[in-house]
Amino acid sequence: MTVYPADLTTASYLVIGEAVCFVRGEGAPTAIAIAEPIPSAAWESLVQGIPTSYRQARALTLGEVLTPDGQPQSPWAEIPPAADFAERAIAAARTYQNRPQSQNHLALGQAYTELNHSTERKRLLQGDRLVRDEDNVKQHAHTHKVL
Repeated sequence: MTVYPADLTTASYLVIGEAVCFVRGEGAPTAIAIAEPIPSAAWESLVQGIPTSYRQARALTLGEVLTPDGQPQSPWAEIPPAADFAERAIAAARTYQNRPQSQNHLALGQAYTELNHSTERKRLLQGDRLVRDEDNVKQHAHTHKVL
């Protein structure tokens, strides 16, 4: 039995990226690498040179990144797959199916390392949102009054 949806096969194209993210611990955030699927719209922006947390990307098939029972397989042995990898891989494969021209930027089986990698804006994993009083937007005195 397979977990692949009826509209996808093991040969469905998708791009997987090696992203540098940060985990907040004691002191400064620690950098870690994760493998995550890149949807076609994001991929088209990345090849145009926007700054990104991705160091590299690879064009693979769905069968190369998901076992028949749905277990994720990272294309890099030392890099773990991201959270919800299987669901995100299936969703990303659908975006390339709906927009096949996105596949022209990277041939199947090839790696792309010319990304504009930047960690200036750090991507935090499992970050807690701390809401403070100074984050509140000041409202005009008449905003909530019925006039």
